[in-house]
Amino acid sequence: MSRRWLLTVGLLGLAGVALGAFGAHGLRAILPLQKIAIYETAVRYHLFHVLALLAVVLLMERLPAQARALQRVAGLFLAGIVLFSGSLYAFALRDWGMAVWITPVGGLAWLAAWGGLAWVAWRLPRAQ
Repeated sequence: MSRRWLLTVGLLGLAGVALGAFGAHGLRAILPLQKIAIYETAVRYHLFHVLALLAVVLLMERLPAQARALQRVAGLFLAGIVLFSGSLYAFALRDWGMAVWITPVGGLAWLAAWGGLAWVAWRLPRAQ
């Protein structure tokens, strides 16, 4: 399972860097500053949560007894990247009106992911 998640992390990281470069070099001349700010927010949250996803994937290997719960957490981080950042990309580039409904769902997915990670940590046996 971890191979697939690691591949996902690599591709999401690649996409985040590519989208960031595209925004910095290709969009500055054609988008208004407000849209650039929205796009930059999408890239920033995208890349932060790719790192969080990487940490969860690494934890799956280190904590095999919690792997099932960590897979759910990883899925929530992935959903947040797609829904939150994806909808902001779409809004910045195409003025996609559905973003106002989709973006908060992505944010809720991230909140659930972080809460799920805290829950996994809470349930770990205490060190002696």
